[in-house]
Amino acid sequence: MTKEEILDDVEAVMLVESDDESDHNSTKLQGDDGIGGDGVIVTVPLPEVNMKFKEENEIFDFYKRYAYDMGFLVRKRNSKRDNDGVLRYVTYVCSRKGQKINNTSVSLKPHATIQSGCKARLTTCSDIRRIWQINTVHLDHNHKKSPSKSRLYRCNRELSAQVKRRLEINDIVGIPPHKSFNSTIVEAGSYENMTCIENDYQNYIEQVRRLRLSEVVTTTIQSCFSTMQAQCSGFYFSIDLDEESRLKNVFWADNRSRQACMEFGDIVTFDTTYLTNKYDMPFALFVGVNHHKQTNLLGCGLISNKDTDTFVWLFRTWLQCMNGQAPNGIITD
Repeated sequence: MTKEEILDDVEAVMLVESDDESDHNSTKLQGDDGIGGDGVIVTVPLPEVNMKFKEENEIFDFYKRYAYDMGFLVRKRNSKRDNDGVLRYVTYVCSRKGQKINNTSVSLKPHATIQSGCKARLTTCSDIRRIWQINTVHLDHNHKKSPSKSRLYRCNRELSAQVKRRLEINDIVGIPPHKSFNSTIVEAGSYENMTCIENDYQNYIEQVRRLRLSEVVTTTIQSCFSTMQAQCSGFYFSIDLDEESRLKNVFWADNRSRQACMEFGDIVTFDTTYLTNKYDMPFALFVGVNHHKQTNLLGCGLISNKDTDTFVWLFRTWLQCMNGQAPNGIITD
């Protein structure tokens, strides 16, 4: 832990203890709209010390809305829990917090970095009543902010249900995503009114195409796995369908893989770098190593997307397959 983080934690502890001993009156956090640096209109109150919130997520949402108006991104830097496992302290920082790492000595093509050592941050804590408050506020940044580009940051971009439906219909009749995007710009009036970029259209269509597996294919997979399960009771499989009964994800593991996981599943590698079949569905592998340093397949699956919900489903399914025996560690890229 750095000296700066230690000082932040000490300051947070002092403030929360002082707040616990004082008379707790209901405090409204909403204030007047303000004007940020460079004349930027801020549609939410400026973060101030002693602002109170009912939940930790409310602080994070509040800071993200402020960051959207100012033109920067935020993330959680660190957090601490008390002896009962209750979350008590959280620090939020600008996404450019941290120092640049020189990769020239280990890579011929080092990845670009946006880290600039920015000091902007909020430190927060909760009192004995589980009321959250802001302890310290640092609003100054050491880099330029881009309020006009906030809508185009990945975490802020979105496709409406109407746009998604139109994209699917256009794709069925053969209209490419870039033409759909251009027509949307015309309807919006200008590119400045768009809440997404052209790549979002292309990525969504690719995802839809992966899900556009016919019922025959889904039935064939289920029939094949059911036959294998009848031949070997230890064979396990699970199929995840969307709202329209289209195949989203599938996981399977034979009895040999399940037994190997019980013996050598303490450390597992997880890899989704393989692409297979015409739908470009990532092929996910769970692999372990036995006492002879030989690799053992511990389960595999086909997934339609690499988002959080998909991975949650995949890992929970794998854990259920292995009778709840979680590994001590997982190695992944």
